[in-house]
Amino acid sequence: MRDDAKAGPTRLHRFDHWLYRGGRPNLLARAINRAWATVFAAGVLQPDRMVTLRVPGRRTGRVISFPLVVADHQGERYLVAMLGQDTNWVHNVHAAGGRAVLRHGRSEAVRLDEVDPGDRAPILRRYLAVSPGGRTHIPVHPQAPLEEFEQIATEYPVFRITPDRPAAPPGAGR
Repeated sequence: MRDDAKAGPTRLHRFDHWLYRGGRPNLLARAINRAWATVFAAGVLQPDRMVTLRVPGRRTGRVISFPLVVADHQGERYLVAMLGQDTNWVHNVHAAGGRAVLRHGRSEAVRLDEVDPGDRAPILRRYLAVSPGGRTHIPVHPQAPLEEFEQIATEYPVFRITPDRPAAPPGAGR
């Protein structure tokens, strides 16, 4: 349990939870997310861990853009659903077969493969170390022992990012 959670929620925690009541962004949160998605995609802010995920919506097929923070761990890159399993972007990634685009100044076609819950704890801890916004939604202190992260790992999907290179056109490589 987080030390600050024992003392009660801060104003920032209450505000963040109000923005995402029920695990869904309200109107203000959607506007903030659109603004950050634009900024992250442009690549004007550093570090490059701040990206925009672009994935087709599972119902409309219209491309949805969402700002996220990339966590690096043991030479790999990961995306974490700080709002949990019932997050729209998680459902959209599943519906798209894991194919998406990340933007940070340039577009990168990627494949997002969900990490087994038993392997998530160290990635979740790293995510909290690099994503201040995630700290208000994941109820574990960033320096907590891995055992505390293991207890909540099934609730927070984690996706490994790998480049999704298109197949070579016929006749290429001869």
